[in-house]
Amino acid sequence: MPQVDFYQLTRDPAAAILPVLVKKSLAEGHRFHIAHASEEARDALSEALWNASPESFLAHGEVGSCDEAAQPVLLGSGVIGGNGAQYCAIADGDWREGVDGYQRIFFLFEPDKIEGARTAWKALSARDGWQCHYWKQDGRRWTRAA
Repeated sequence: MPQVDFYQLTRDPAAAILPVLVKKSLAEGHRFHIAHASEEARDALSEALWNASPESFLAHGEVGSCDEAAQPVLLGSGVIGGNGAQYCAIADGDWREGVDGYQRIFFLFEPDKIEGARTAWKALSARDGWQCHYWKQDGRRWTRAA
C-alpha cells in the first residue's frame, strides 16, 4: 500500500528538504529515487546531497551515467531507476504515473503548482489502499495537516 506525502514548499527549496528526507530514509534501510525534469535542478540537488552535512555526504548517482544498482540514491527526470529504490521523491511538483512500485512517494511542490497537487491528491486518495498525507512548514518544522 503506497503512501504519498505531499510537501508544499513555502519556505525552503527542494534542495534543502531532500537531504533530510534521504538521510532518514537511508538510515531506515530504504533506497531512494529522486525525479526532477530540470537537469539544472538535478545538479543543484546533487550538490545538496554531497554537502548534506560536514561529516558526511549522501552517495548518489544519475540515471544512465553510473552503476545504478550500486547507488543508494538515484536522480533522474523520470520515476524509474535501476537501484531497487523503495522510496521516490517527485521534486518538481509535476506528478508522474509509474510510481506504483514504491512504498513511499514524497511529492514536493511550490505554491505555483498547487492546482496540480490538488488534482493529484484527489486522484490518489481515491485509489484503493493508497494513503495520502499533507505536510506544511511551520517555521523550521513540518507538521502533518491532513
